[in-house]
Parts: sequence; structure tokens; C-alpha cells
Amino acid sequence: MLSAKSLFREILDNDESFRLFCSIAASGESQGGWENARIAALVPPSERGFARKIARHGADEDKHGRIFNALMKKRGLEPVGVPPDTDYTMLLERHGIGLAHEKLRSDRPLTVRDIVTYLAHSRVTEQRASEQMRLLRKHFADHPDVGRAVKMISRDEDDHLAYCHEELLRFAYAGHGRAIQRTLRECALAEIRVYRDVSLAVMAHMGRVLGWPRPKAVALAAGIHAVYAYERAAGWRRMVSLRMPERRDALGGPATVAPEFA
Repeated sequence: MLSAKSLFREILDNDESFRLFCSIAASGESQGGWENARIAALVPPSERGFARKIARHGADEDKHGRIFNALMKKRGLEPVGVPPDTDYTMLLERHGIGLAHEKLRSDRPLTVRDIVTYLAHSRVTEQRASEQMRLLRKHFADHPDVGRAVKMISRDEDDHLAYCHEELLRFAYAGHGRAIQRTLRECALAEIRVYRDVSLAVMAHMGRVLGWPRPKAVALAAGIHAVYAYERAAGWRRMVSLRMPERRDALGGPATVAPEFA
């Protein structure tokens, strides 16, 4: 019987699939770190006080990338190139979601609208990241190799999601509510398509590495399509709601370090 736990365990127990999984994850986290660092450097003068939280977000993402690389190093593995069809971050950019890298590479200050776009994009993607890490924490919190990393990253992703809720509500109260809701909906609908495509690509690559029989590969693909159908019908709405988080100012302090990994 296929289950999330058995699937992840199979991936974690094989060096080649584990290396591919960690390489994809490390690349995405490192890219997120760069994006947040650039946004922090380009915030408009009216939001300079907000820059430290954006920088903290980026520092956390960089830390996660180092953790995934350290997990590979611990098993004597080297990172592999990330297949383009599994590059979640770049595929989102190609769909026009978030801030274009061309804009982030320039030295022109961002606008408040750009910051709202960044936060809406982050609120949607951090929802996905928080859910994925909670699933891994549920099944692998006590795993001897990845348990400690899973718990640390999961806590950070929950903080990132809380930060997005709080800051978007701040901008909504300042008069940007309609723009926020419109951008959230656009981001959510695009993200679920990209997530489906990336999930299919990752499972196809894992299937080749692990030698999955065709019936298993077909069943997994069908499951991914079923999740997309649910998200397209109604599930995307969880990504666009806003509520004040229980933990306020989640990114108000300095980034936590991970000396045992980095």
C-alpha cells in the first residue's frame, strides 16, 4: 500500500534518490535566500524598518540550503544538478509569480506594490512549505539522519507563514486589501499548477532512480492529479485567507544558527 511515509522512507533509504531530493531542496532554499536578500536591499525608503525581517527570512532560507547540503555530506554524497522540470522557484517566476529576477538584479528601489506582491507570493509558497515540513515532521521527527533537520526547518517555515499573515494584514489595513486579495488568488492558482507539474517531474525522476514498476508510477501520478483537482476546485482557498497569527513578530529577532549542520 502506498503512503506518504512509505514513499518518503524509500527515497530517504536510497543514496541516489536521497541525493536528488536534497539537491532539489537545497537549490530551492538557496534561491529563496538570494531573492529575500535582494528584496531586503531594495525595499522602498518608507519600509526600511521592514527590511530586517525580509533579511531574516532570507537568512533562514540560506540556512535550510546549508542543512540539506550537510545531510548529503554526512552520507558522503555530493549534490547533483537540479533537473529543470523540478525547479519550483524558477518555474514560478516563468509563470509571472513573485518579483522577476531581472528586477531584483537591478539597483532600482522597489515600490510598496512590489513588496505587497512579494508578501503575497511568499504567503502562498510558505503555506506549501509549512504543510510539507509538517508532514515530514509527523513521520520522521525521530529519524536518526533527518529528524533534527526536519524539526528545525519545520519550525522556521511555520514562522515564515506567520510573518506573511501579519505583514499582509498590516498592508491591508493601510489600504492595499484589494490588491492583496487579487494577487493572492493569482499566486495560488498558478502555484497549484506549478506544484502539480513539479511533483510529477520529481516522481518521474525518483521512479527512474528507484526502478519503480509502471503500475506504481501510474498510481502516484494519479494521486498527484487528484490533489490538483481538489486544489483547483476548492483547496487553493486555504492559501489566500489571512488571519492574525498566534505568534506575533515571528521574524523580529536574529536568525537562528544551526552549527550542527552548517
